[in-house]
Amino acid sequence: MNFVEELTWRGMLHTIMPGTEEMLNKGMASGYIGFDPTADSLHVGHLTQIMTLIHFQRAGHKPYALVGGATGMVGDPSGKSQERNLLSEDVLQHNLESVQKQLTKFLDFNSGANSAEMVNNYDWFKNFTFLDFIRDVGKHITVNYMMAKDSVKKRLEGDTGMSFTEFTYQLVQGYDFYYLWKNHNCTIQMGGSDQWGNIVTGTEFIRRKDAGEAFALTTQLIKKADGTKFGKTESGAVWLDPERTSPYQFYQFWLNTTDVDAKAYIRIFTLFDREVIEALEVEHDAAPHTRALQKALAKDITIRVHGEGEYEKAIKSSEFLFGNVGIEFLNELNEAEVLALFSGVPNFTVSLAEIEAGINVSDLLAVKTSVFPSKGEAKKMIAGGGAAINKVKIATADDIYTADTLINGKFLVVQKGKKNYFLIVAE
Repeated sequence: MNFVEELTWRGMLHTIMPGTEEMLNKGMASGYIGFDPTADSLHVGHLTQIMTLIHFQRAGHKPYALVGGATGMVGDPSGKSQERNLLSEDVLQHNLESVQKQLTKFLDFNSGANSAEMVNNYDWFKNFTFLDFIRDVGKHITVNYMMAKDSVKKRLEGDTGMSFTEFTYQLVQGYDFYYLWKNHNCTIQMGGSDQWGNIVTGTEFIRRKDAGEAFALTTQLIKKADGTKFGKTESGAVWLDPERTSPYQFYQFWLNTTDVDAKAYIRIFTLFDREVIEALEVEHDAAPHTRALQKALAKDITIRVHGEGEYEKAIKSSEFLFGNVGIEFLNELNEAEVLALFSGVPNFTVSLAEIEAGINVSDLLAVKTSVFPSKGEAKKMIAGGGAAINKVKIATADDIYTADTLINGKFLVVQKGKKNYFLIVAE
């Protein structure tokens, strides 16, 4: 497997430094990508870089995942319009441990010579004094060189400017590359296209300080076909941590991609080979309504991030909402999973004591909640057989509901028609 060719046919490659492919073709090389722990979870925006490291390892090379315990304290100005908040050491340490744990799901850390390794740049920066840094690093890169970078120019031209802290970020990242080149024989740094300036600062620093040679490669920044940002939904970023984004929501994110985006994403985010992907495209084009690409994409990435069990649960959750899975399925879910499943539908809270005492269904749906705008509307819909609680049609507008009808002792699932769901939470 040729690493550069693999990235190219998958539509991932953006920029490559001359000589990089020739260097990689000589045999096993070591290379790295950095991940700044600005949160306690990676999100789907990081998956392109994770996939890059996976392909790098599958091509026989040795991947290093650098978690930025030091750079996370500084903040990368690339692609940012304003300076981000600096994190405390306690928060940073928590984030580091969480990110490290997630990365172990994707890379093989026990594959012999090309086993993946994880490094933390705090380990080599923690005893680096400021005077040592400006003497040993700062003197090799001119201010003119640093100010020519797009990430710096854009910020200096903007309203917010740039602090000295962020201005020095490219020197810190450049030294990371030098350290890994010097101590771990890392000859290539990879990253998103917005990182090109920082990466080549590293190659330039290696050349100027030790007359060494190093290489660079960047991947495309992923956007949706309509030009909007990939990985964002109405509720925010799509995270890899199931506590932040439930496996069901994660699965739905991929399942709901457009046909155009699915054709790009299945190349970037799965390990399917070319023949399999092209066969799926033929199947999809013959019957787009079956969503063969989206289903294959959502299944593959959900299983790799969350496991087979969570994928099966996500399928059942979809079938519960849109198919024939019965209400008993909700008993298999914990409270957080139920809330996640119904996060996109109107939620209402009612008094548990009132339900325990017995509550008239018309009052429940039109007074205590606003499932219906009025009791008259509720009675009309119930009489027409168009309202259900817990997937059982409401018999009459005078029915009484008690605690015995609560799912998991807490929830009532209301349907107005077949597709309009509401969740009532008893507290």
